[in-house]
Amino acid sequence: QVQLQESGPGLVKPSETLSLTCTVSGASITTDYYYWSWIRQSPEKGLEWIGYIDWRGEFYYDPSLKGRTTISRDTSKNQFTLQLRSVTPEDTAVYYCHLEGSDYWGQGTQVTVSS
Repeated sequence: QVQLQESGPGLVKPSETLSLTCTVSGASITTDYYYWSWIRQSPEKGLEWIGYIDWRGEFYYDPSLKGRTTISRDTSKNQFTLQLRSVTPEDTAVYYCHLEGSDYWGQGTQVTVSS
């Protein structure tokens, strides 16, 4: 059983950087062919795929976020992290971490961008 748990601030000010961590248990983030992704959901935009980091540490981001995204990992802690820079209120959403191709999702964490 793989479990994922998001953590991070629930409130971020406009123009600052949103940082979230996903802690994984039940599987190693370096397991071959595992892709670990970040996805967000808002009433206005629905589900949006943000990007992933894979078992090798390689990553891919959705181009629509215009270079604001960094996904990194700490293999010693079995965690991967999302940073989204220069946030605006449009980045307000519930953020999820997810193991691609599986039914394993974090419970989601609400992030609100507001001054």
